[in-house]
Amino acid sequence: MNKYLVLFFTSVLLVSLFLAGCGNTKKHNTHEKMKNENRNVSTTKAGDRFIFTANEGGSISKINVKNLKVVATFKIDGAVHNIQVSPNGKVVGATVMPNMSMHGDEHSTMDMKGKAIFFNPLTNKLIKEVEVGNHPAHIVFTKNGKYAVVTNNEDNDILVIDINKFSIIKTISTGKGPHGFRISDDSQFAYVANMGEDSVSVINLNTFNEEKKIHVGETPVTTGITSDGKTLVATLNKENALAIVDLATEKIVKIDVGVGPAQVYVQPDNKYAYIANQGSEQSPSHSLTKVDLKSKQITETIETGKGSHGVVTSSDNKYTYVTNMFDNTVSVIDNSENKVIKTIKVGKTPNGISIMP
Repeated sequence: MNKYLVLFFTSVLLVSLFLAGCGNTKKHNTHEKMKNENRNVSTTKAGDRFIFTANEGGSISKINVKNLKVVATFKIDGAVHNIQVSPNGKVVGATVMPNMSMHGDEHSTMDMKGKAIFFNPLTNKLIKEVEVGNHPAHIVFTKNGKYAVVTNNEDNDILVIDINKFSIIKTISTGKGPHGFRISDDSQFAYVANMGEDSVSVINLNTFNEEKKIHVGETPVTTGITSDGKTLVATLNKENALAIVDLATEKIVKIDVGVGPAQVYVQPDNKYAYIANQGSEQSPSHSLTKVDLKSKQITETIETGKGSHGVVTSSDNKYTYVTNMFDNTVSVIDNSENKVIKTIKVGKTPNGISIMP
């Protein structure tokens, strides 16, 4: 059993995607400046852009986009699950769960409250940490720069954080086991995958209410939304499929992908969706499925590392970056050639991934 893997999924009994751990919680505090474990960090230059990975083993890796080298690795006291750069590129947010130690099955009684940490992507300095709920999963910024939203998998809710004050302003109930999600480009709606049931919660970020649930299929893990707000996609882990939803009619088309799909990312030009197929630690998948959203057909299956999980594409649509949880690597894929052109070693058990705009 890997104690670093997605500890919050024990509550929803997800045996195929994540390996759960249980035991006593170790209280943790993030230092005012994150500890840099890389002693040969190059100086940040004007115009430099970076990729960040959230490593469940207790770190964040920072990769220079230009030379695809890790320029810093920051030790974090806790399991870092998800990470995202703000739309203006000035803030990075990450969800952190407390460290766990294995002392019998006490999972149901222990305090599992986690934190959202915010830091400057250029100076690497911590800006603020905010205590969130039990088993925090993903964090996403609204495009208008007003909010960061965090899913609490164990609490069946999301938290809305005011970015100007770094304070929680609203708690909104969702379905069971909320996990990955995306927010529409107009900043009005969050589409939250509820792993503990078969639904996606549609959250109105103007009224701060759940407007409805869309029933997409078994064990939805993460969602994606096209920039025009017309098409929703969701990975269905238990069905080894991608659900494509026409939001006007709620008609659903399902496409078989790899085993144990985790994250999905819609390319900025809306042409393709990329699905990372993770499998399990005992039987890891190692592929990325490329789906044409117009034809609703698979165009490519690309070989990656073991346990492909997080995925993001560059803003110019040229490259896709995938975390491989069981190889501790990131695959860099040339989208025109549909093949891996570089593999980057990062921290232990990389999960979420994000790139500066």
